Amino acid sequence: MITYDRLFIGGSWVEPSAPDLLDIASPHDRSVVGRAAQARPADIDRAVSAARASFETGAWRLTPPAERIAALRRFNALREENAEEIAHLISLENGSAGWFTRAGQLGLTRQANAYLKAAEEFGWEETLAPSDPASPVRSVVRREAVGVVAAVIPWNSPFSSATSKIIPALLAGNSVVLKVSPENSLSMGFLAGLLERVGLPEGVISVLPADRETSEYLVSHEKVDKIAFTGSTRAGRRIASIAGEQLKRVSLELGGKSAAIILPDADIEKAVAGVKYGSLLNNGESCVAQTRILAPRARYEEVVAALKELVESLRVGDPNDPDTFIGPMIRPDQQERVRDYIRLGIEEGARLVTGGPQIPAGLEKGNYVTPTVFADVDNSMRIAREEIFGPVLVVIPYDDEDDAVRIADDSEYGLSGGVWSSDEEHALAVARRVRTGTVTVNGASLGFDGPFGGFKASGIGREYGTVGLGTYTEYKTITV
Repeated sequence: MITYDRLFIGGSWVEPSAPDLLDIASPHDRSVVGRAAQARPADIDRAVSAARASFETGAWRLTPPAERIAALRRFNALREENAEEIAHLISLENGSAGWFTRAGQLGLTRQANAYLKAAEEFGWEETLAPSDPASPVRSVVRREAVGVVAAVIPWNSPFSSATSKIIPALLAGNSVVLKVSPENSLSMGFLAGLLERVGLPEGVISVLPADRETSEYLVSHEKVDKIAFTGSTRAGRRIASIAGEQLKRVSLELGGKSAAIILPDADIEKAVAGVKYGSLLNNGESCVAQTRILAPRARYEEVVAALKELVESLRVGDPNDPDTFIGPMIRPDQQERVRDYIRLGIEEGARLVTGGPQIPAGLEKGNYVTPTVFADVDNSMRIAREEIFGPVLVVIPYDDEDDAVRIADDSEYGLSGGVWSSDEEHALAVARRVRTGTVTVNGASLGFDGPFGGFKASGIGREYGTVGLGTYTEYKTITV
């Protein structure tokens, strides 16, 4: 049993305002695997006040960038040293399969290295050449920290969401209050322990598990300057409204319903093998999952048959089993939500190729669903338009390339997507046409040097690399 009976506020472990501990249940069998204190508004006040004080004194923001970089490099080294334990904790509390949580640790190294490289090359202060050579005035442009950052993250990929915000925010000299989901109290408590070992100045960082009401209290707090949020589009709209009322800086990474376009000349075997990872990663509980599979009519049944074979071959079960590819949903309500969407797909008239609403045999004690593929799906169906957040794929036929792009774009979302073709340049040309924030060609992995984020209802702003670092800074121009 893992227990966190204190909260990490301003760099120290302190008594919570409410002594009750939340039971953390295993998604695999619903047994209690840990208990943790949860933050309340009084704890938020304490964390934000500490962050504001540290920012105003300049204990961190006035630290030279090279020293901030060195501190975050130490943090990344500590995380790498503890990667196996982190992966285990995420599987324990989230139900994410071990292959995914371990691979995620390698991704975090790439993410951190991209931010560190960006910080080393960042234009913290630049002198502009005057447009008029005869002018006696020169402009010095500085990039300075925004202030107190409220970073609010979801439960599905806690470490990735956390580091994508706290690393650039801290590199830029901000003070941060990280609000995490109650379900992730164990892995995020471990994260707090790593940050404690880095030795940041007092008040600079807090890590607080809390419910939605307390989260809204944080983002509404008068002493918060910027909100960095990852989560649902519905919650993002609410946060954007708060930010608009209070003129807070805001960046939002929201939902998705991404399309994988399989072009007529694609190698179907390779494309479907790529779908295994691009569409079913993290049990399907991923905002970037490409869950709409667009297939040419001439090869439609070939694609459907290949997807059926793939999904039926995947091991569903205990996330700690090395042979498991798909684990349980995080909570019983999420399990029922996904099963309800499967029932809805049947009611809407889609063809159930494999799977269904039944719980996999022998796994009734956990939050499991049966991986499902629907064919003969029209893009107007709810299962093709709404984010299910589970291992459910819909296969949509298209007539020609223009039709494929039209269907891919016919969504309120625009976060991710993919194109498959034996002609890489042609796939790249199609990728340029799709209105979405990131597109992979032939299953390429996501890069961390380029910006990541969404079009339309998938968000505002970008993360990763130089662009992501820049969102945590303000421009200041000094004329001399």
